[in-house]
Amino acid sequence: MRRIENFYREDPHFKELMKQHLDKDFFVWADQELDVMGELCAGEIDDRAVHTDREGQPRLIKYNRLGEEISEIWVNEGYKKTVQQTYNKGIVGYIHKDIPELGHKGNYVYSYAQGYLLSQTEAGFYCPVTLSMATALLLQKYASDQVKTRFLPHVISTGEVELYEGATFLTERQGGSDVGANDTKAVKNGDNYKLFGEKYFASNSGMCGVTMVLARIDGSFDGTKGLSLFAVPWRKDDGSLNGIHIRRLKDKLGVRAVPSAEVEFDGAEAHLVGEPNRGIYYMMEALNLSRVCNAIASIGIMRRAYLEARNYAFYREAFGQKLTQYPMIKETLTRLAAKQEVETSAVFHLVHLFDRVVSDETPTTEDENVLNRLLIAILKKESAEQAIHFSHEAIEMHGGNGYIEDFVLPRLLRDAQVLTVWEGTANILGLEVLRLINKHRAHEYFLVKIKEELSNLPEELLLFSSPVTEGIAKLERLLEKIAGADVDTQTYHSKRIAELMVDIFESVIALKDAHTMGGERKRMIAEVFIDHTWKQNEWIDEEMKSVQYFDDIVGVDVKV
Repeated sequence: MRRIENFYREDPHFKELMKQHLDKDFFVWADQELDVMGELCAGEIDDRAVHTDREGQPRLIKYNRLGEEISEIWVNEGYKKTVQQTYNKGIVGYIHKDIPELGHKGNYVYSYAQGYLLSQTEAGFYCPVTLSMATALLLQKYASDQVKTRFLPHVISTGEVELYEGATFLTERQGGSDVGANDTKAVKNGDNYKLFGEKYFASNSGMCGVTMVLARIDGSFDGTKGLSLFAVPWRKDDGSLNGIHIRRLKDKLGVRAVPSAEVEFDGAEAHLVGEPNRGIYYMMEALNLSRVCNAIASIGIMRRAYLEARNYAFYREAFGQKLTQYPMIKETLTRLAAKQEVETSAVFHLVHLFDRVVSDETPTTEDENVLNRLLIAILKKESAEQAIHFSHEAIEMHGGNGYIEDFVLPRLLRDAQVLTVWEGTANILGLEVLRLINKHRAHEYFLVKIKEELSNLPEELLLFSSPVTEGIAKLERLLEKIAGADVDTQTYHSKRIAELMVDIFESVIALKDAHTMGGERKRMIAEVFIDHTWKQNEWIDEEMKSVQYFDDIVGVDVKV
């Protein structure tokens, strides 16, 4: 079975998306850079990821040889090499500063393109990158000039100054998703503050140079309205710990590459970011960024799982013929290919909108801002669940081999599982959708945009759109049912609304791809996707399109 040598070259659909979403000159440069990144991720970074997961996991060194507490995190040399290569490629930095070869800043589309390739090999390593992206966003938008000057150049370093990875510490033992229950205290100390308290699930501990922390200034309100945001350096200028102690590292199911810890603050120097008591609003903006990162990691895992399943099926023989000769295998691979491509298009459609919403240079309407938040919620939920499903299907395709750690699939499944939890569970995201509907009428603008997109499709594609139209009618009836209903009724239906919305949105994206990208294969992708999405409860499949279209959808780019 051949090894995948370059994730970018293996993915012509992804290359076409980059051509759509990047300006022409930017794409010419990015195309070369992503090709290099694709080879790097499929090669040496992938090899290091295996070592980190199996033998080289981060370790806590609590004390030095003299018995003094140092709370250092040991990571292997390969991990350090991946840090250097990845950040120097501008995965964080080029969002906020000029790309030397182009003379202008990059954007989130390009950063997330790098993250998509990276997540195909090491979703666990993409977590610290995500945290650094969130840290850079918060410092750039809300920090004072003094705080920004001290930290931001290091967080966005591409090799010219020492790199400070970032982190965002929210979760406390008594709170979890209920951030308003946090009780870490911030005590005034001259021009700055000192922090006292603990964070219970603090990822990138010990590796970050600065972390963004929510804490409550003495005398502030209870709940989320009393939380302020602080930039907290991990070490003082002399290199000693900044009143931060690591209690222990979490022994996690997956994403073992990132050190997640229980952290105590004992008088840690902290710098207020933005206005007091506005911390939750700033952090929610960073959380939306992280949710997009989560979706990127999910489609990366989906892609890798699909590639491994596809290549194995073309290699493996059973009962005298290749697995790909069996209709059940053809059906599975065709459906996986269609779903992965459509979901990748959907997520990068979101990223393109997200780029405009967070940019200071491009004005957006309130409706676009609300749609951005809605798409983040429904696509984060859907993609995370699909990452688990794809990993499961790939393991099943491999049979017993899929359960063996010699193959990448067990790691994909372990890493995928956390994506449904980080940045908000399905229940939390369902409540977010409900909040956007009740407070901002998000469903109205969503339906206007969906119907507008459908109206722009050519007649030959509208032949396949009737299930989508029926889905829209079903969504409208459900929305009518919950309008004015009691809280229990609304929350009960919130996830169903999110699921209907994402099915409608992705179906329209599939049809739009068939229209804008053209070609028989894209039309087949749209047909298979819509049939599987809307007709999966129909037991008799007379047409068997997923088998008919297998060679055109799956086999067309396979080299065995």
